[in-house]
Amino acid sequence: MEKKILSLILTTIILVIVSCAPKRTVQRIDPDKQTDLSGRWNDTDSRLVAEELTVQVLNEKWLPRYELAHNNERPVVIVGLIRNKSHEHIDAETFIKDIERSIIKNGSVRLVQAAEKREDLRTERADQQQFASKNTAKQWGLELGADFILQGSINSIVDQYKNEKTVSYQINLELTDLESNEIVWIGDKKIKKYIK
Repeated sequence: MEKKILSLILTTIILVIVSCAPKRTVQRIDPDKQTDLSGRWNDTDSRLVAEELTVQVLNEKWLPRYELAHNNERPVVIVGLIRNKSHEHIDAETFIKDIERSIIKNGSVRLVQAAEKREDLRTERADQQQFASKNTAKQWGLELGADFILQGSINSIVDQYKNEKTVSYQINLELTDLESNEIVWIGDKKIKKYIK
């Protein structure tokens, strides 16, 4: 009898604990809606910084100078490595994709694939040489060479005292002429967040 009472009490306690546990709800929201739950770098920061830096780089003097020297031809740009030097884990690939998307939307320059993706394309082209018809196989040696490479870093500084902190992000980008190694543009964007 005592075992049944003990079992009943234990079952009752478990049911009470489970029923008092917070219930999780999930709802879909607009991906463009600005949300900032933790104060860390997020999708909104990535998109807004990419858009602003793209406007900066494509509205500078290097672009009309290039067009003037090259018969109004649009330059070819590659987005290279953007290093995460911040205190957080930030997937730089999503930031790079946001930059590439902004560059393509703007249309002032031509964009080519970065190193890792180029290797995939070359593998596919090699397969086509063996398995595709001669009429549809893509030719070797016709890749578009980049004129400029865009590279940079994401940096952060954290200042904290008790339950308050500020996190400052500085995103630095540089555009370099691939032939001469001349840096033709440097831009940055700063974000500062107060978290309590």
